[in-house]
Amino acid sequence: MPTALTRHVSPRLVDCELTHLEREPIDFTKAQQQHLLYEQALEKMGYTIRRLPAAPDLPDGVFVEDAAVVFDEVGIITRPGADSRKPETESMAEVLKEYRELHFIEEPGNLDGGDVLVLGKNVYIGISERTNRAAIQQFSDILKPFGYHVIGIEVTNCLHLKTAISPLEDNLLLINPDWVDGKIFDGYQTVTVHPDEPFGANVMRRGNWALCPEAFSRTADLLASKGYDVITVDQSEMAKAEAGLTCCSVIVE
Repeated sequence: MPTALTRHVSPRLVDCELTHLEREPIDFTKAQQQHLLYEQALEKMGYTIRRLPAAPDLPDGVFVEDAAVVFDEVGIITRPGADSRKPETESMAEVLKEYRELHFIEEPGNLDGGDVLVLGKNVYIGISERTNRAAIQQFSDILKPFGYHVIGIEVTNCLHLKTAISPLEDNLLLINPDWVDGKIFDGYQTVTVHPDEPFGANVMRRGNWALCPEAFSRTADLLASKGYDVITVDQSEMAKAEAGLTCCSVIVE
């Protein structure tokens, strides 16, 4: 069964790492409720939810995407760029080893999974404040035997590469062109988010389902116009922690 690995929200979410946003109060109870609805939406899309062990002392622990990247052939445990987040990978590895052979990003490499965009055998990795070239080289070395081509891309004005772009189909990408240059993705079709919804490019799709934050109504309408069955979820508290939809799950097909 396709599985979505998730983790409960830490009561210390208010102490999360922030790079581009000003800190705001976060309603922990509301964040818990929103995360449960997110998990229910993933179940509707056909995923089985498996929760990692709770990590109440890790403020960003709910953002499991940054701890691992899963391919058909292998799983890669990352080394998050923020030191406070490095302990998040241990429990991820303990669970993910049941599904894949694991490789690990090692010092001096730093890499957040949110910077990794997989498009078939092409893997685009954002060079950001959380991900460096040393980690990208390690990533490339791990994947080369399986026929993947790894491409590093400079990321500016947003936290992760996937803040600015996400795949809808194998050759169709939803993109914020102010944050990432669509010309880099030669050979792919791109659809641009509305300029009033710069964070709208981070969505999730499986089959004909498309998952979108309810705050981005224009993005939801765009997805519906493409023929997707759109599910919207309130992600307002997670957004204060600089999170997108993909941040809160690791997908294992």
